[in-house]
Amino acid sequence: MSEERKQSERIQTSILNGVEKKALTWLAWHQPKWMTSDILTFIGFIGAVIIAIGYALSNLNLAWIWLASFGFFVNWYGDSLDGTFARVHNQQRKTYGFFIDHNVDCINEAFMFIGLGLSPMMNMYTALLVLVAYLILSIYVYISAHLKNEFKLTYAKMGPTELRLIVIIVNTLFFFIRPFREFSVSFQTFRNEISLGLMDFVGIIILIALIIVYLHSLRKDAQEYAKQDPLIKHE
Repeated sequence: MSEERKQSERIQTSILNGVEKKALTWLAWHQPKWMTSDILTFIGFIGAVIIAIGYALSNLNLAWIWLASFGFFVNWYGDSLDGTFARVHNQQRKTYGFFIDHNVDCINEAFMFIGLGLSPMMNMYTALLVLVAYLILSIYVYISAHLKNEFKLTYAKMGPTELRLIVIIVNTLFFFIRPFREFSVSFQTFRNEISLGLMDFVGIIILIALIIVYLHSLRKDAQEYAKQDPLIKHE
C-alpha cells in the first residue's frame, strides 16, 4: 500500500495575506455551481496569455498595456483561488493538485516574462534573465516542499499577489509618465548594441534580489541538511 502524500505546510507571511485570505474565502463560497479548481487553474493560465498578448500589442499602441494589467487580475483570480476553492469545498487532491498547479505556474511565468520582453517596457534579455532566476527560486521552493514539507510562498513579506500589484502600478506609471518610458541607456557588448530602459534597471534590481534570496536560502538549508545527513566515513 502506497503511503499517502503529506501536504506541505504553506508559509504565507506577505503584507496582503490577511486581507487576501478573507477575500479568497468569500469568493470561494460565492462561485457558480459548475466551478471547479481545474477551471480556476485554467482561468489563471488564460490570464497569463492575456498578459503576454497585451504586452506584445503595446508595441502597436501603448494603450494595450491596460490589457496586460487586466490579465494580471485574471491570473490572480484563477491562480490564487483554485487552491482556496478546493480547501473550502473539501475537494483537495494533494498529488494531482500539486502536480497540475505548479506545472501551470511555470508555464504562466514564461508567458508573462516573454510577453514583457516583447513589450517596449523591457529588453528581452532582461526579461529572460529574471524569468530564469524566478524559475530557479521556484525549483528551490518545490525541493523544500519535498524535503521539509514546507511550501514557502513569500520572501521579505512579498508574495505573488504583491508582485502582481507592483507590476500593475509600474504599468500605470509607464503609460502616464513620458520620462519614465523615454529613459534609455545604450552600450555595446559582444558586437551588439543593447538599450536598457528604466524598467530594465528595475528588472535588474529584482534579478539581484532573487539571486540574493536564493543564495542565502541555499547556504542556510545546505548547512541544516548537512547536519541532518552527516558524512559517515567507513574505515
